[in-house]
Amino acid sequence: MIQKIWFTLVWSCIKFGLFFYSKKITVLGRKNIPKKGAVLFAVNHPNGLVDPLYVTTTNKRQNHFLVRAASFKKPFIKKILESLYLMPIYRIRDGVKQLANNQEIFEKCHKILDKGETLMIFPEGSHDKKRSIRPLSKGFTRIIFGALEKNAALEIAVVPVGVTYQHPSHFPAKVTVNYGKPIATRTLFETNTLARSVYILKDKVNEQLKELTVHIPNDENYETVLQKLNDAQVDFTKVNSVNKMIKNNRFPPKKAPKKNHLKPVLFLIILNSLLPFLVWKKASKKIDEVEFVDTFRFGLNLVLCIIFYGLQAWILSIYFGSIVGFFYLSVSALLIIIYVKLAPTNAKKYADSKDAHKYA
Repeated sequence: MIQKIWFTLVWSCIKFGLFFYSKKITVLGRKNIPKKGAVLFAVNHPNGLVDPLYVTTTNKRQNHFLVRAASFKKPFIKKILESLYLMPIYRIRDGVKQLANNQEIFEKCHKILDKGETLMIFPEGSHDKKRSIRPLSKGFTRIIFGALEKNAALEIAVVPVGVTYQHPSHFPAKVTVNYGKPIATRTLFETNTLARSVYILKDKVNEQLKELTVHIPNDENYETVLQKLNDAQVDFTKVNSVNKMIKNNRFPPKKAPKKNHLKPVLFLIILNSLLPFLVWKKASKKIDEVEFVDTFRFGLNLVLCIIFYGLQAWILSIYFGSIVGFFYLSVSALLIIIYVKLAPTNAKKYADSKDAHKYA
């Protein structure tokens, strides 16, 4: 009970933070989320740990998450992640011996699904900024069919989820979360061999993900297609229309990016948040992967800005009264909202990992 209250509190704080961090969050297919019963959300993974944040704050089911084991290395961080229903999944790169730990994790997943709860997993196995759905690992199918084998009365719905950013790593964020149609697994499991069931389920999820997010086939034409889309300044969060362009190989003409006339507002925000900004700029230089820029920028600034703004408002309240302190907080929030909601989000080519700090 205490853990659920803690999760709800953190969930509400993150949802509040994402409102101030994101220009627009578009949610499609929310009606496809089963209101009860066991569900596995199979999500594509373009942008580090902010991907599960956008998914879990756009549906009312309380999710358990499988994330890469490297995130659990530090004991303190490990305790925090576990308190928020996150569990580690081990890969070959973590060491062959570590793979044995997955069996215990799979058992926990079976119990979660057996209780009619939800699980979120990223079947591509790792994050990647490319606008392509990669081959899916079979780990999520092992969890599904393992749980079905143990409980003959259990039905598990697999809901593919596409997450698409206008540009991962750039602020303000603009994102679409697109929930696909539930895939029933019981009949699939009982009418096919295990190998055949795995193949069919992976194929069904893969095909839906290619429609739920912008998918450029990862072949020799990938860079050319991406460049045409960027040159046309398309809105990647309009997933269906962009996928139609790709499928028909017909693209809008080149278009100049919109000028950001709100830079003076951004300058005021930075002045008002100078300490958090300096801490972030120093921390950003240590980020090696561009896919983690959003993760660290959002998390660090959410904590630092709440503390910093709260402290400044408190000091103003002491010297000038509570009305002045409240006015300061209101104006600070208004400046952020104006910039985040109105600043342009142009299409830009992704940075290489080694250039991640440039996009911080």
